[in-house]
Amino acid sequence: MDITTLGNEVLQGKQITREEALWLYSQPIKELCEKADEIRAHFCSNGFDLCTIINGKSGRCSENCRFCAQSAHNHTGAEEYPLLSAEEILAQAKKNDEQGVLRYSIVTSGKRLSDREVEQMCDTIRQIRRETGISVCVSFGLLNEEQYRKLKEAGVSRVHNNLETSRRNFPNVCTTHTFEEKICAIQAAQAAGLSVCSGGIMGLGETVEDRIDMALTLRELGVKSVPVNMLNPIPGTPFEHNRRLSEWDMCRIAAVYRFILPDASIRLAGGRGLLRDKGKSCFRSGANAAISGDMLTTAGITVETDRELLKELGYEVRYGNE
Repeated sequence: MDITTLGNEVLQGKQITREEALWLYSQPIKELCEKADEIRAHFCSNGFDLCTIINGKSGRCSENCRFCAQSAHNHTGAEEYPLLSAEEILAQAKKNDEQGVLRYSIVTSGKRLSDREVEQMCDTIRQIRRETGISVCVSFGLLNEEQYRKLKEAGVSRVHNNLETSRRNFPNVCTTHTFEEKICAIQAAQAAGLSVCSGGIMGLGETVEDRIDMALTLRELGVKSVPVNMLNPIPGTPFEHNRRLSEWDMCRIAAVYRFILPDASIRLAGGRGLLRDKGKSCFRSGANAAISGDMLTTAGITVETDRELLKELGYEVRYGNE
């Protein structure tokens, strides 16, 4: 087995196995990243899917995710507020639309929005769709198919719901809901006719096997937008002392994910601002999408800065594979 042969098989349509992915993970970084970038160019050309998010409801979350600044179980001093008004969410949508951002995601804390909150957000989303050309994504927790259908009718195109980690490791990250509940919510969104954005966080104490297994689960689910977050260890969370990953750690993950998910948008997300090169090396190692602007509770990288970087790398901002 060698990287070139395995990469060429992926280019011809082969799905690599778990064993092959684990083997790839231990291979020389330069050759691995170069082949991953070739696979990216073959399946995705020079397209780069750029999105932004807004923290539509912050803090007081009932769930005990050990990485999260917004969990009521953690003591981080994160800002707390209920659902933002339609005016606040619309104003940010218009700003991002004017900057050429493709997708705008409304993210809310909590296990799931109530039916009343879903109706409120549907009104807001209809207004965004009337007044802008931006695509609307939502991350509203563990909703059911009926709720997702209402959101789709209101104009939502994509649902975000991170697996966070592998099935094996998930209980080490959260115990107030299960990995299977995540899977059910993703499948409910797909049944409602919505595309799904789902990935995870690297640096939660997971093994290489966990990283590979999460990617394989995403492949089984047919997910085409895969956020790869790097843990930003937040003081006051149980993971505040976790080791921060390096740029080369993230490049290796992006490259192996490209082999596993050859036509997906591999999206650098939270924690990118901690990287010295702001993700540039990852964008040459198989990654071809990003969340721009601020994250939920931490600062990010401005859309203007990202657009300059993408121009330098020869990328064109456009929608990735659905």
